[in-house]
Amino acid sequence: MAERRVNIGWAEGLHARPASIFVRAASATGVPVTITKAGGTPVNAGSMLAVLSLGVQGGEEVVLASDAAGADEALDRLAKLVADGLEELPETV
Repeated sequence: MAERRVNIGWAEGLHARPASIFVRAASATGVPVTITKAGGTPVNAGSMLAVLSLGVQGGEEVVLASDAAGADEALDRLAKLVADGLEELPETV
């Protein structure tokens, strides 16, 4: 299982717009990815409702994980997106 631990770069955390950007990026990878807060239950990173249910705040650490083929590359891209708190979905996701 590949994992990336990353701190949320969006000041408002994974709420509304940032969550939408993250979910679209996770879905675009074509790799099943989960996201969780420390000590929490992993949820599907491609589900808006699941991601919002985590209640992740800005600066909190999350764990992105996947055991699928191509997971390392997908997790690297998602980790960068989350850490940088990008306001737009990059073309290369």
